[in-house]
Amino acid sequence: MKVSVDLDKCAGHARCFAASPELFDLDDDGYALNAEIDIPVGAEATALEAVAACPERAIESH
Repeated sequence: MKVSVDLDKCAGHARCFAASPELFDLDDDGYALNAEIDIPVGAEATALEAVAACPERAIESH
């Protein structure tokens, strides 16, 4: 599984990090640093929580 972050849509709410701090790298202002993230086996559920937590809908799973 992978997730994609639309870095132009990311507004720095950091809710993805709150849901899955082990998966998302953020800058000091809360903006996502990586556009593509490989999700390790066993972390799919928390990744989907992060997708759902984004108020800007900037994260998609595939």
